Amino acid sequence: MSTVLEISQLANGDVVLRDPNEEGEPLVQIRFSNEVKDMLGDELVGVAEAMIDAATNFLEGGDPRSQDGDREGHAEYDEEKPAQTRVVH
Repeated sequence: MSTVLEISQLANGDVVLRDPNEEGEPLVQIRFSNEVKDMLGDELVGVAEAMIDAATNFLEGGDPRSQDGDREGHAEYDEEKPAQTRVVH
């Protein structure tokens, strides 16, 4: 069974990924600064879509920066540690 998700731009400029059949909080919400919104213009949703595609690819085990899916160099996440700010690079 396949799940259909939609990428939408909200009135405030945020881009969200959500299930069109469910109400409530989106699965993913991307918020760009006003400076970046101005810089990207009409390409904003396309950039957000590329970000979501990259995340999906990463979660499927394929890091677009390596041929073999090696995640070396990525920040580790420990669910048992309290929430923290992580700098990836």
